[in-house]
Amino acid sequence: MTTVLNGQHAQPGTATTAAAVADRLAESGVKYAAISFVDMHGKPKAKMVPLNHLGQATKGSEMFTGAALDGVPQDVNDDEVAPHPDLDAGIITPFNREVAWFPGDLWIGDAPFEACSRQILKRVTADAATLGYTFNLGIETEFFLLTDDRVGTPAPASLDDDLDKPCYDLRGLLHNYGIVDEIVTAMNELGWDVYSFDHEDGNGQFETDFTYTDAVSMSDRFVFFRMMVGEIARKHGLFASWMPKPFADRTGSGAHYNMSLAGTDGANLFEATDDPRNCGLSTLGYQFIAGVLRHAPAICAVIAPTVNSYKRLVKQGSMSGLTWAPIFACYGDNNRTNMLRIPRGGGRVECRAADSANNPYLGAALMLAAGLEGIREGLDPGEPNRDNLYRLSDADLVERGIGWLPRSLDGAIDALESDPLARSVFGSAMFDSFVSEKRLEWESYTAHVSAWETDRYLRFF
Repeated sequence: MTTVLNGQHAQPGTATTAAAVADRLAESGVKYAAISFVDMHGKPKAKMVPLNHLGQATKGSEMFTGAALDGVPQDVNDDEVAPHPDLDAGIITPFNREVAWFPGDLWIGDAPFEACSRQILKRVTADAATLGYTFNLGIETEFFLLTDDRVGTPAPASLDDDLDKPCYDLRGLLHNYGIVDEIVTAMNELGWDVYSFDHEDGNGQFETDFTYTDAVSMSDRFVFFRMMVGEIARKHGLFASWMPKPFADRTGSGAHYNMSLAGTDGANLFEATDDPRNCGLSTLGYQFIAGVLRHAPAICAVIAPTVNSYKRLVKQGSMSGLTWAPIFACYGDNNRTNMLRIPRGGGRVECRAADSANNPYLGAALMLAAGLEGIREGLDPGEPNRDNLYRLSDADLVERGIGWLPRSLDGAIDALESDPLARSVFGSAMFDSFVSEKRLEWESYTAHVSAWETDRYLRFF
């Protein structure tokens, strides 16, 4: 991966040293480096260092108390963790050009920290590399831009755009052109190659689509993207919401994973021109799908990781009709009612269950591990589903062997806890921390008294 500093790329094969990177950053007007990592949720944490201390930071000079963070499983008496910044992944932040952001891997002392999200993904991609595979990933980014009224109810950024069917609405896109253009311009400045963007199916909801890359780099970009969009929105008096389902009567925000494996020569190993199932997918791709479907309920806990996520994974609940979100553990061709879709043209697999609140390092790690299991065992997912699965009866589903995805975070965590693959991928510390954190989140939700309950029951008798 090349170093991206204000859109400039290091020459391939050039040795990256902290001093050389600091010099280039200083020439671009950068004053500070944000030495960063993510917590269990995929939220970036960091300490800032002046550029002349970047070399020390690469050796782990910046210490963090893990017990103060979610999903950095430590006790208060443990040694601190320290991120080692990836100098080949530095980004000058477009919203503040005096700061460069560096994603990092957590270490503790002289050893990698097992429960580091980024290193969990790197362990699985290293496993794939032993088989000659590179895991390529593209993530579709959906989000809401909302008015930042902390007293009233947040509303779409453009208040005059209140349509029953706003999907692809040009007017809604043009009314928000200033902020969306700033986001897309920043993405292209970073070399991400945006190839389309649009107004989505919820008022004030947008999507940007940009070129895929290796899974670690894409996860870095997704984490940075959420932060960048939030900072740009603040400049415009708005806020960006990554809540999977902020409005009950609108579609939610997905973060669809588009996945493929490349060989050592870079060729896409999921492409096939002679696919007897007419999806354009290779045998390897079908084996990958079968592995993911075997572990789909557990995977959901990680790629749809909130209470609110399961209000997105429903059939109805949108003023424009169906929600477009998957509810069954199955696959098909260019059919959006499947969890796993093979888009027209083949060569990749899209997981539609992932939402915008996921930690991409953990989600990609578990997805890849499941896919590799399917490849190693030569699994077959059966024939693709080509009809509207929302319209199938329960008897039809049973006949086809199609099971439901979890209906709640509680059910997803049950599936995760009973799936030994997840523990082997995450390691015991992160696995136990994730399960415990999400159990507490569910219990807090079930104890909460909502407005719906008081509206219905307060004066019921």
